[in-house]
Amino acid sequence: MVCPVDIDESKLERETAVALVERLAQAKAASIDQPEYPVLAGDTVVSLQQQILGKPSDWKDARSMLESLSGREHQVVSGWCIRSGSDERMGHVTTLVRFRSLSSSQIDAYLETGEPFDKAGAYGIQGQGSALVEEVRGSWSNVVGLPLGPVVRVLRELLER
Repeated sequence: MVCPVDIDESKLERETAVALVERLAQAKAASIDQPEYPVLAGDTVVSLQQQILGKPSDWKDARSMLESLSGREHQVVSGWCIRSGSDERMGHVTTLVRFRSLSSSQIDAYLETGEPFDKAGAYGIQGQGSALVEEVRGSWSNVVGLPLGPVVRVLRELLER
């Protein structure tokens, strides 16, 4: 079951990408009252030289993000939190992603798909945004938004108790 939550996702002053995604994942998990089953929550941001790129606010913001990522390496940081009864486990995964050098027309074509507007860093690697990516070092599922390896391991531990 998916339970969308409405929390303020604003970055706190001097908050790092890791601290931000872990705080948001924990807040999202805490907002769901589900005593029978584990609750999994997460959040993902793109970080380029310590600048956090969340979801773009509009077309201009998305274009600016994609231009700044063009030809460069950035980090995708996902935080996750699992709550099961009184037990809470959380963590984060960082993946390095390098974009291809993008022309203005390539950026425009991707913006026209509509895909960038609800994605951190203005791209989705699981969709047409995969054509923007030259290299991924680390967890591909993390770039999609949920690092499956550690999350599945912790869920198994909690369910086997």
